[in-house]
Amino acid sequence: MEQEIGSSTQGLNNMELEEIANKITDLDKWRDIFSSRGFELTDINNQKHQESRKGDEDSEEGVGGPQPSVNKSRGQASFYNVPYAIPKYLVAPSNLGGVPITMGMAVELRNILFGSTFHIFNFEWKKSHFKFREPYSELSYALETERGGSRAIQMVVQANIIKYLLFTRNNVMENTNLQRLCEISQKDQEKSLASALTDILWAAGECQQAIICLVTNDSYFSPNKDYKTDNFTERIQLFTFQDKEDTWKFIYGNIQCFKDEGSHGVILFLYSLIFSRTIDRLKEDLDFTTPHLLTLSLGNFVCRQALLNLMMTGKASPNVFNGNLLYDDQGNQLPHPLHGVLTRCDVGYLHWNRDQLEQDRLPRVGSMLKTPKLPIWLCNINGTYSVLFSSNRSLLSDWKMEHLFELYFYNGQPSQKKTVVLTIDTHSHHWEEGHHEGEGDIEKRFPSVEMTIRTKWEGAAIDWNGTVPFF
Repeated sequence: MEQEIGSSTQGLNNMELEEIANKITDLDKWRDIFSSRGFELTDINNQKHQESRKGDEDSEEGVGGPQPSVNKSRGQASFYNVPYAIPKYLVAPSNLGGVPITMGMAVELRNILFGSTFHIFNFEWKKSHFKFREPYSELSYALETERGGSRAIQMVVQANIIKYLLFTRNNVMENTNLQRLCEISQKDQEKSLASALTDILWAAGECQQAIICLVTNDSYFSPNKDYKTDNFTERIQLFTFQDKEDTWKFIYGNIQCFKDEGSHGVILFLYSLIFSRTIDRLKEDLDFTTPHLLTLSLGNFVCRQALLNLMMTGKASPNVFNGNLLYDDQGNQLPHPLHGVLTRCDVGYLHWNRDQLEQDRLPRVGSMLKTPKLPIWLCNINGTYSVLFSSNRSLLSDWKMEHLFELYFYNGQPSQKKTVVLTIDTHSHHWEEGHHEGEGDIEKRFPSVEMTIRTKWEGAAIDWNGTVPFF
């Protein structure tokens, strides 16, 4: 492959290569640029094309094997890295004052994420960033997500953005309404994203410190036969803060590194989260059921519950029940405790999955997650993540508010053009009145969104207010 690269780049000088690197946003544009110059992009970084195309065909054993060490000329090395190049304005100066990542840190990072140093993030993860909808629109508060394992992370951040806009910004204490979320400028979007990331990282650092990862031009360690390079992790610097306000200022000052296309923004945040929590604390958080934070599903790495709990609670508890479990269902002592959620947090969690229900494996979410401090929930609905929320701060603190109230629903998908408004009635009649058991599958009669809500408000009747029910 190196010979093909060398022959196809003989007519290009370094300035031309750099110009191309700055214009790259995806593989199709890359191919167009080279086609216009008479070159054919065949095997260069074939992994990137294969990962975006193979999807479900990959097996865990086949993802990211060891790479052979290859001697490259200077020109070949520069060209070889172009498809993963990050635009210059998203790269932090190497003299900004951070601590360069070491091989040992990178190895620990890979192991806690994947359980192996030879797994790397695929193209879907690398292109993921925190992208807002249009300012001053019906969804100006909302992040637009894509399919893939990074979506869960984006939706937890979305929940914290909503928290900031409804309940934190300008010390807002009284009830607001949905219109408040439609009056968001680009500057407001950036501030809310910085606040959401700061809150999550600060909680992970036990309110004592946060560590921010940014990518630089320099690579800080050489390739190793026991570690697969990705031309990204090796260029990380870590910035440590002992003050939450300083953390926010630094993230806001570098917000483009998380929100702009080509930034690898979701991965940068994930790295920051892990280093803020520290590897040692993460190992204490996890139990024998969960050795690392990501797992392979249908050819893509997805978030385990421990990672979701880390973002919501500040601790990577692998389970959703309250407290730690010492005994099994038969009363026998477990060989090792199972770690659950110990405290209430600002953002809650609801879970519904029709397949798990049929197999009697639906997890029982405890009250710590079902009843958060604020009326905002990350929802795992049939393996897809969404956000459910209310603008009424008193919803969970005054039982009278829970008789008849509104919830807003957003699923992050580009196809959703406005926030869905649901009216929840827990008082007047039961949701199954007028239906009989013989009328078919419950899942066909009631959408999964409704079933998810009923894991919190059992028996509630739900009005979609003119929206055609989905999910």
